[in-house]
Amino acid sequence: MSLPTPAHKPFVPATESPAEFTLKAIITGAVFGVLFGAATVYLSLKAGLSVSASIPIAVLAISLGRRFLNTTILENNIIQTTGSAGESIASGVVFTMPGFLFLTNGSGADFFNYWTILTLAILGGLIGTLMMIPLRRSLIVQEHGTLPYPEGTACASVLIAGEKGGDFAKTAYQGLGIALLYALLQKVLHVIAEVPVWATKQTNRYFPSAQVAGEITPEYLGVGYIIGFRISAVLVGGGILAWLGLIPLLASVVPGDTIALQLQKLGYLANLQTAGGPGGWNPATHTFTDTAAAIYRAYIRQIGAGAVTAGGFMTLIKTIPTIISSFRQSFTKASINAIETENSLSGHSGVARTEQDLSVRIVIIGCIVLAALMVVLPQIPGDSVVTKLLIAVLVIVFGFFFVTVASRIVGLIGSSSSPVSGMTIATIMGTSLVFIGFGLTGKAFEPAVLVVGSMICVAAANAGGTSQDLKTGYIVGATPKYQQMALFIGVIVSSLVVGATVKILDTPTPDLLAQGITHAIGSDKFPAPQGTLMATLIKGLLSFNLDWQFVLVGVFIALVFELVGVSALAFAVGLYLPLSTTLPIFAGGLVKAIVEWNAKRKGTVEEDADLGKGSLFATGLVAGGALAGVAVALLSVNESIYNGLSSLTLEPFLGGVLGEGGYMLLGALAFAGLAITLWGVGEGRQES
Repeated sequence: MSLPTPAHKPFVPATESPAEFTLKAIITGAVFGVLFGAATVYLSLKAGLSVSASIPIAVLAISLGRRFLNTTILENNIIQTTGSAGESIASGVVFTMPGFLFLTNGSGADFFNYWTILTLAILGGLIGTLMMIPLRRSLIVQEHGTLPYPEGTACASVLIAGEKGGDFAKTAYQGLGIALLYALLQKVLHVIAEVPVWATKQTNRYFPSAQVAGEITPEYLGVGYIIGFRISAVLVGGGILAWLGLIPLLASVVPGDTIALQLQKLGYLANLQTAGGPGGWNPATHTFTDTAAAIYRAYIRQIGAGAVTAGGFMTLIKTIPTIISSFRQSFTKASINAIETENSLSGHSGVARTEQDLSVRIVIIGCIVLAALMVVLPQIPGDSVVTKLLIAVLVIVFGFFFVTVASRIVGLIGSSSSPVSGMTIATIMGTSLVFIGFGLTGKAFEPAVLVVGSMICVAAANAGGTSQDLKTGYIVGATPKYQQMALFIGVIVSSLVVGATVKILDTPTPDLLAQGITHAIGSDKFPAPQGTLMATLIKGLLSFNLDWQFVLVGVFIALVFELVGVSALAFAVGLYLPLSTTLPIFAGGLVKAIVEWNAKRKGTVEEDADLGKGSLFATGLVAGGALAGVAVALLSVNESIYNGLSSLTLEPFLGGVLGEGGYMLLGALAFAGLAITLWGVGEGRQES
């Protein structure tokens, strides 16, 4: 059967062969993968969110390529393809692997090391790319007019516009520069308060221990603008319910000793006679310095975990029809013929450049090799070869299914909306049931279940990103096999740095050590909500030690919001996270709503909002703020550097002059000024 004629003409015809898979393109893409991978690690650990790096990398590739590297559009595409792997790998790693720290009695803590993280990231990333290769012709080529792949199409538009002389990068660089300056004032000099707080006292008769706070950083403002008003409003709604509803209620009816006993049960307090822990327990007075923080740790996080689990599962259920049709359509007779044709053409020298994929034989051999590595590598947990073989089989089976599903779903709804969390939850539940069926229960097997979930999460995230990249290449006229090779390189290089970044950020600073905290991940500094959730789910299924009464409250809260038409998963994440995280994100979404309302009123609605000035400026804020946060966190690991940075703070001086309230108000005004700047850029008031 002959392949159908493509419905479009690529920007670079197949008859032309400009420079493409070059050393400078690969190195530049790898550098971007490292930078955006590190930024994604930081953002995901703090907020449980990530934003697509493909468009900003494409924008930066154009500007650097034109001014310094003299690259072609196909080289810029390779830069974007290589770099985008960093964001996919980082989000998959951070959403799951911190869960090793939270398994029963620390049973998985030994696996939370650099080499295990590196191994799981590389294996999962390679599976995601490998299994997508035979699907390219059926999903990208044959369904070009059916599956839009929004991020991939947007990246192609950026690259083509840049080739024609478009100047997108200036606005993004402005956002980056302003974010770095803001971060210097906030994280180093402390001119801007990091978390302004308004709170009522525990002794308040009507509204005890209510708290409104905001971690007023540029990256959160940028994230809110990018995700928009609707999602950011649902996120902050969950936080409002927790911090202005549930916490004041529990503070009114639950005695301090009961809260302390719950914290002791969860391992936050050694005993009721020891001071400290979340909220600052005082055994002499039987009270907390910060009752809201104590209740959040004791009860709200478990309620939130139940809500996130239910929200992710309901998201998956809603996509089951799409999953079934995606899987079926990916392997119809025509699609199988396309794969067979691809296999026969891949090694044929007469195939057009734009149709050359890596051979399906490489996919099959690669999967077999990866499965064998899972059995023999010591980084993979398992008490026997049989257990490791079971892990390998489950990874290949779930990987084949969810890579196929993710690759098609992102073509319809985009990578940002892909239910990767739901797929991971389904994988963990399915793996747990298989383990229970084999009699492999208890804390000893919890790490093994998390390993399967981690690799599938990385594979599904990377498969979605790979699909978008191949769509971009199809539109601009890239050579598929070079993109696929670039993705392999991007996966390996990004994994090297993502694992290191996670471990370094997990190193407690001296002030955390003084509080008895040995892991920064899981603390208020880096809550790692998704990883905590995965561990909670695994413990509940294998070790039967979950506080189901709190988890079920969260489940039914999520169910209620799903029934009234609100995104249960977004609300649940907001319920789980501190309000200080979701409130500044909502501020960014509110700015976006104002910009869109004014544009609609004036009749100047943008055709592609992802390429608008506001979105590009917000991307710069996210990149600059997150990279500054990573840099400060890395430097703070060294005690002497930490002490040196601490000596630069102006907080005591400003607090003495303005008072505590005045200092926090100054920070709020600075954040408001940043929001107004973003609004001005979004309105097009800045010169281009």
